[in-house]
Amino acid sequence: MDTLKDKCCVTGIGETAYTRGCNKSPTALQMEASLAAIADAGLTPKDIDGVIPFFAGSAVAEDFITNFGIEDLRYSVTAPMGGASCVAAIQSAAAAITAGIATHVLLPLGRTGYSGTRAPARVAAFPQFRIVGEFEMPYGAVAPVQLYAPMARRHMEIYGTTSKQFAEISVTTRDHAILNGNAVMTKPITIEDHQTSRMISDPFRLFDCSVESDGGAAIVISGADRARDMRQKPVYVMGVAEGHPDSPSAITQRPDLTVLGLAKAAPRAFEMAGVGLDAIDVAEIYDCFTYTVLCQLEDMGFCAKGEGGGFVEDGALGLDGRLPTNTHGGLLSQSHMAGMNHIVELARQLRGDAGSAQVPDAEVGLVTGYGDMGDGSIAIMRR
Repeated sequence: MDTLKDKCCVTGIGETAYTRGCNKSPTALQMEASLAAIADAGLTPKDIDGVIPFFAGSAVAEDFITNFGIEDLRYSVTAPMGGASCVAAIQSAAAAITAGIATHVLLPLGRTGYSGTRAPARVAAFPQFRIVGEFEMPYGAVAPVQLYAPMARRHMEIYGTTSKQFAEISVTTRDHAILNGNAVMTKPITIEDHQTSRMISDPFRLFDCSVESDGGAAIVISGADRARDMRQKPVYVMGVAEGHPDSPSAITQRPDLTVLGLAKAAPRAFEMAGVGLDAIDVAEIYDCFTYTVLCQLEDMGFCAKGEGGGFVEDGALGLDGRLPTNTHGGLLSQSHMAGMNHIVELARQLRGDAGSAQVPDAEVGLVTGYGDMGDGSIAIMRR
């Protein structure tokens, strides 16, 4: 399980401004973020020999050859796992570099979720969503909020989880976004604000839902031997894994709606990393909805199944809490970049460059992805 441990590093990170209203295409946003990440690493586009574009984006490998002038692209794949794709792509990049196929792999993403295509048209573009045609769509469930709401409601019915516990996640995440100089949502909210916000799809209220936005984010993964001599402090990938939920693929038809693919991936990643949960100083957890944060905390083992509600209470996820989480504002408040912004933030935290949101002495952290029907991915990193 230690085949990939410490073999690769995040060597470059880049972001565009995150906005709600943009006249740039997703491809242009990817290029902008990618150039920033490559420059951050002290490289030029010609140094890039691997590209893993976000599978639902508008750009493919050939776009980077054309626009960047890459002369020898040796590796290109996609990871079609929805919001789990970006973190899963780290595993693919690390495998390619460790195998000697590529040297510097670019992971780019650009989205115009606010200005561009909206659900249900966006949902229809995801191949995973064809599986909801039999059980969910006939009842009008066509958007992610409708598809994931039964998972949260089931958790509430079995374990007594409350909407106010979801609110704890929403409020904390917003507090962190306010500290960020590049976030879409920066107005403070309270538990009461959450509880009085309009219902979107029971039990999800407005402030349980991630914010649609426009922007781009990218990272560069390089071999550890090269990273030591590059511009930035290397952020080592200690453990990485992906996991997929149990059959059937349709969420509402599973025997247990409250377990995600992350429950399978997390043990493998921690075993590879050679550390335990107590080593984690900061966590960037995929937060398309508040419930998915709570559920992933359980599936990773930070608390037992059903105890996530109690775990997140009383500021536990704040900068001074037991597990500082989504220190950039996450998808709920910073920007919906399908989790690439989570990876950027973890690298920033472990470099010690997170500004007002910096977790003191952060040495080891993790980032997760959550995709569509419950796919999961996780990377554990260290400075």
